[in-house]
Amino acid sequence: MIEKGMNLALKEDSRVLYLGAASGTTASHISDIVAKGRVFAVEFSAKTMRDLIDICSQRKNMVPVFADAEQPWSYRAIAGSVDVIYQDVAQPNQAEIALVNAREFLKPGGYLVMVIKARSVDSTVNPKIVYEQELDKLGKEFNLLDKKVLRPHHPDHLAVIAQRSCK
Repeated sequence: MIEKGMNLALKEDSRVLYLGAASGTTASHISDIVAKGRVFAVEFSAKTMRDLIDICSQRKNMVPVFADAEQPWSYRAIAGSVDVIYQDVAQPNQAEIALVNAREFLKPGGYLVMVIKARSVDSTVNPKIVYEQELDKLGKEFNLLDKKVLRPHHPDHLAVIAQRSCK
């Protein structure tokens, strides 16, 4: 996203809910950017959580959260209100996960940085159609600011930057 010139809407003191943190590589880069903020790194795989905990133990602004991003109520007491949701999940209901977490945690006017992984949503449909469908769902609660396909590294991934409506 950075190589593509996208503004990730991250500030030095941002509170970030990172959904799909996996082993923590990208989440650790986010923690570098928000050095005076906090990254709540949500991951549901026990195997990768071990690696994530190791990364978080080396960074004072990262909090590992062993939970399923589809169940935000299970980590409500940990994360609280955030400025940015960074979502990198490989689930078929990516937009729904973003929306339920935004309703629970994202401040009005806050930002969603999301990677829509078309083949994870539906491997039988043209990625452009998947992107349109997912963006339509997000459009009910977010204003789209930027979007770019992550070619050549991830040709079936669309990076999205959106701002939550201030309703």
